[in-house]
Amino acid sequence: MKISFLKNLTGHLPHSSFKSLALFAFILLLNGVLSVKGQDPEFSQFYANPLYLNPAFTGTSAFPRVVMNYRNQWPKQGNTYVTYNITYDKFVNSLRGGLGMRVMYDRELNGVVNSINASFIYAEHVNINDRLFFTMALEAGIIYKQFNTSGLIFPGMIDQGSGIITGTYPLPFENSQKIIPDFSFGTAGEMDDVYFGLAVHHLTQPDQSIIKGDQQGRLPLKITLHAGAKGHRFHRALFSREFTLSPNIVYQQQGSFKQINTGIYMKENLLTFGLWYRNNLSVRPDALIAMVGIQKEKFQFGYSFDFSLSNIAAYSYGSHEISLTFFFGEYHRRLLNNTMLIPQM
Repeated sequence: MKISFLKNLTGHLPHSSFKSLALFAFILLLNGVLSVKGQDPEFSQFYANPLYLNPAFTGTSAFPRVVMNYRNQWPKQGNTYVTYNITYDKFVNSLRGGLGMRVMYDRELNGVVNSINASFIYAEHVNINDRLFFTMALEAGIIYKQFNTSGLIFPGMIDQGSGIITGTYPLPFENSQKIIPDFSFGTAGEMDDVYFGLAVHHLTQPDQSIIKGDQQGRLPLKITLHAGAKGHRFHRALFSREFTLSPNIVYQQQGSFKQINTGIYMKENLLTFGLWYRNNLSVRPDALIAMVGIQKEKFQFGYSFDFSLSNIAAYSYGSHEISLTFFFGEYHRRLLNNTMLIPQM
């Protein structure tokens, strides 16, 4: 990720540092651009982006809905990682299931890597009895990935004597863009006051490398396990306020990257508050996530901020995230058995 800032750094380093800088850039190049390995963009408001968390949530709302999400990760360094996501889904009574679509735009490293994901989702809803309901979903789409290397500085472009950046560096790219198919599967269920789910993204582990003959560019499977419980109502003293609590856990794994998120939501009238703890299991504790939201019958808004707990805190200045959800259509009581009362952030 520091390659994108290399041009600015060279203007402040003495000539004796150029050899180290060149070696550093070369190592980053080998591990970043040439061999594309990475994880999917991550959202902190898990349930405010339900189809991204698990395609099995398609059609589980009482109304057709449009969900929009925006995330700015590490804003202190500019538009380092910015992600936009929009989804639409509804329950279709004639199909006894849900239909949905999702489009996501992700901008990495200040525009060095840009990708667009577009997909369609079908979810089958099954009512076992009054206590148990579950869904199964298949998501099919494409990933368009584009690489912009025009602003990068490579070792071969730096004059070791003067430090002047000259010329261009030939890159062994087969193409600067790629379109690949992508498939995902998910299942989710609810029994009494407990809900749970499993999602597996990138079933075919598509090859996203732009280097001819590269065998290291496959997108790893992403496995997500999530569970939570509906809260209970509490009253306290004479001036008590009625509210509900909902504990949750989300585990994600993609390649060697493993992460667990634990949190709790509190809903009081139209307001919702949330607090999550994120731990990257292979590294160290990552962040505390604070959330606040407003929920009405046809509209909801959420804002969250990630407080970094790792050594990167001074560099990143956390992450901002905003979600907007709009509900449409008329309320149909007969569709209640096809809904899941999960949190909204």
